[in-house]
Amino acid sequence: MCPEEVIETKPQRDPRAFNAYRHGLTGQVRIMTPEDQAAYEAHCRGIVESLAPVGHFEADLVHSIADDRWRLNLAAVIDNNTFTRGLNEPDDITTHHPEADAALAQARVWLTDSHKLGLLTLYEARIQRKIEKNLAILRQHQQDRQAALEKAVEEATLLAQLAAAKGESFDIDRDYPHEFRPPHVVFSTPDLARRVALGLLLADAKKRFPAAPKSLRRAA
Repeated sequence: MCPEEVIETKPQRDPRAFNAYRHGLTGQVRIMTPEDQAAYEAHCRGIVESLAPVGHFEADLVHSIADDRWRLNLAAVIDNNTFTRGLNEPDDITTHHPEADAALAQARVWLTDSHKLGLLTLYEARIQRKIEKNLAILRQHQQDRQAALEKAVEEATLLAQLAAAKGESFDIDRDYPHEFRPPHVVFSTPDLARRVALGLLLADAKKRFPAAPKSLRRAA
């Protein structure tokens, strides 16, 4: 009587262990575990809070930077796990010293997987260069936006002062329409109006209450 052949099957992953996640900015669908999704979202929130994008273009750049930072961290984890995996594989060389055996196991992983690890290092370098390039573009765009905003506030303030000198009212939409404002100004008209009003109040306050000389402030 022949023994029955036993066919081993690989365990299937539970499809419920993954989430289909659609990114709110790009609309792309990502497949992640719930734990990875939570970590990814927290990672992106931190990058967005740090870089403070304004407008769609900056938000898209920051999204790209956050994704690349995520990939860079993942590459580091893969590198670490590749060497850690080697510690659990049998080896024909043992020194009966745990630390020496661990060092030899890592050396074996390097000799076995050096090509793959080299590709991983190349992958990390390319990602890092892309991050640096996008950061430079973002910083330049933010500088241009800030300069345009300051120019718009200055021009609107001068128009408001001119209207006041003539005894006329100043309406920012009527007297300083969008088509005459500098490019890169993405702030709303109400926000621009608030900045103008605040600047006028501060200018009036400085006239009414001039600052004490520096020598007097130091003496106090």
